[in-house]
Amino acid sequence: MSNRKAEWGEDGADSSTGPSATTQTAGSNVNGRTGPQKQVEKVVLQFLKTKGYREAEKALRADAKLSGQESTLGDLSQTFPGSEMGSDASVPNWILFYNEAEEGNPDAYNQSYGALRRWIDSSLDVYKHELYAASYPVFVHAYLDLLMRGLGGKAAEFMKRYGGDHGVYHGRAIATLKTLTARAHVEENALSRLYRGNKYGIRMTRVGFELLLSFLQDHHYTLLMRTVNQHLNIRTVDGGAAISSEADADVGITGHTQSQLDHFNSQDIALGPAPLDSFVRDEVERTLQGEAGRFVKDATAKEAAALLDTFAQARQENAAAALSADDAVPMPPARGVEVAQHIADLKALRKRVALGPAALPSVCMYTLHNTGNALTCAAVAEDLSLLAGGFSESYVKIWSLKNEPLRGFAGSINAAAIGSEEDAESAREKTGEPWRKLVGHSGGVCGVDISFDSKYLLSCSEDKTTRLWSLDTYTNVVCYKGHSYPVWDVAFAPQGFYFATASHDRTARLWSCDHIHALRIFAGHLADVNCVRFHPNSKYVITGSSDKSVRLWDVQRGSCVRVFTSHTGSVDTVAVSPDGRIMASAGEDQTINVWDLGSGRRMDTLTGHTGPVYSLAFSQEGTLLLSGSADETVRSWDIKRSSSASDHPIIAQRRADQQEPAPAAADPDAMDVDGAEPAAATSPKQQPQPAGADPKKRDAAGIWKAKRTTESEALLKTWRTKSTPVYSIMTTKRNLAVAIGAFTL
Repeated sequence: MSNRKAEWGEDGADSSTGPSATTQTAGSNVNGRTGPQKQVEKVVLQFLKTKGYREAEKALRADAKLSGQESTLGDLSQTFPGSEMGSDASVPNWILFYNEAEEGNPDAYNQSYGALRRWIDSSLDVYKHELYAASYPVFVHAYLDLLMRGLGGKAAEFMKRYGGDHGVYHGRAIATLKTLTARAHVEENALSRLYRGNKYGIRMTRVGFELLLSFLQDHHYTLLMRTVNQHLNIRTVDGGAAISSEADADVGITGHTQSQLDHFNSQDIALGPAPLDSFVRDEVERTLQGEAGRFVKDATAKEAAALLDTFAQARQENAAAALSADDAVPMPPARGVEVAQHIADLKALRKRVALGPAALPSVCMYTLHNTGNALTCAAVAEDLSLLAGGFSESYVKIWSLKNEPLRGFAGSINAAAIGSEEDAESAREKTGEPWRKLVGHSGGVCGVDISFDSKYLLSCSEDKTTRLWSLDTYTNVVCYKGHSYPVWDVAFAPQGFYFATASHDRTARLWSCDHIHALRIFAGHLADVNCVRFHPNSKYVITGSSDKSVRLWDVQRGSCVRVFTSHTGSVDTVAVSPDGRIMASAGEDQTINVWDLGSGRRMDTLTGHTGPVYSLAFSQEGTLLLSGSADETVRSWDIKRSSSASDHPIIAQRRADQQEPAPAAADPDAMDVDGAEPAAATSPKQQPQPAGADPKKRDAAGIWKAKRTTESEALLKTWRTKSTPVYSIMTTKRNLAVAIGAFTL
């Protein structure tokens, strides 16, 4: 959506500290370490004698003073601890095996493996997945080797320090290995025997493999080199295609499934709706009953009675699936604003249009002009009263969609002197424009979000801060600091009070509006966390990252409970269905993945976009998914499609129409918002395309070019804009789709 992130790079740390792709090729059976080690000299002497190199043998005997010492490799094998090499007594293996300094150091594994993990953390993103996958069998054999040497205390310390790094993909194996505390356990346990008796398969690119070996050689980590040589079966992948996830790189042992992502994703999670606050429940019921009784024959009374019936039905459905009081996230006492909002939601529910394959939503498109390519993010209030945009020039701009003046206070005011709404109104400016600028950040604004009651706005920035703004006074209320790098995204919880941020420092954080410090830090992604959203019940936070994965975090425990890995590019947007059962993710790979949160499995992959996908939104029933993209389109997808729905005559006719390209009709509902003027209704026109023309895609120079793509059967309709990438899309309570974009030349 913007170039702000590209200036920082995709890596969560300074990429200059990572490995270089120009290192020399290194073989896996070669150790660059040299030294006057008698055992190694005996091995080399035996090798020269076997090959018949008489002169070289004599020279080595003279220089190393080995005259008269005749030893075979079999004899030498008895001098090494544990006879670890078995029958494979080759010269390269013996040279690689023996290192006097590391063999005598009980902390050698802690030091060398710790350095390996730190090096991987700072490596280039394109190689991280395969390097992390290769580090797992190295970790296992280091742990088992410590136990075989009788160093149980060091093994326990090693497991405690690094075992958690592999919990997502190998949780069950790690849990089993933790139970081993002595050499006898290693010899008897089936899993440890499986590891020690077989080579562990790893898929790596050739460059990644060379980088790993070069690092081990340059730092003389002989123990780790021995493990790679003896226990890993590394299969290099031809071509330049990168390995997109750790699961793709982890082949494991033949006949034994090592990737345990499915097991990790089987953890119990509570996806039901949040329980209705007792105060809100009683006040809503009392208010509606009062209106029904006050106007006996009035239309207001009829509407109130109908709302009471709707409220009773909604309460019954909510009570059946709602979270228990123990599982629900603690919230502050409800106020009158929550009551008013709940009544407004009930009215919207009664007027909601049921969407489906045969009844597509209306789309209202707000186009911002004259932004100078400085618009980086946008959001619209749920009640469609305000539109907010963040700009790279370090400010936030808000527009009134009702064309009403946004009046702040005339100057500094005495809060004690304001005791009523009349006092506050008299202190406001007498006149005002239907737009305002909020200035406070010292870096480009990367994300904005508006609270459910349209009272507050959150903005995050490259200056590493998040700011809370009052939309009553149009002033900055709080500045939240904690991230150590730019903050890419921010999102309010559905019930307000809590919010979450996503940052270049590879973490997401949970905050509450009344605390200046983060309540939770969600760490686990291997690269930038690009986007963050709350689950509808506020119990979980969902993050998408440049490491091509999506994670679901429990806000109360602060732990990851789901990991989704199928994308081949950075994940830039996520969305959850209103019932909390389905999640969708999309990003740079131009595809949309639909996930079942309960099982953690992918339900569908939707293709059709020809540019990165910037935003996703579900319909209120959760049956349709809307997407906005850099390819200047809004698309509608049928999530819960069936064979009977595909045969519906309306759908069949719509697909037939889409197969015959024609100039798109102007959308009478489309609306423009000028960069400095009030919103005005316009009708963007689509340029005619020749028959058979393909959708356009912007190249590196910013020029749109034709590109062919396979469209999924789930695609219901495509709305095209005129040179306007769609930055944000949302659906109102009444199922009106609202999209926002900036006109580009």
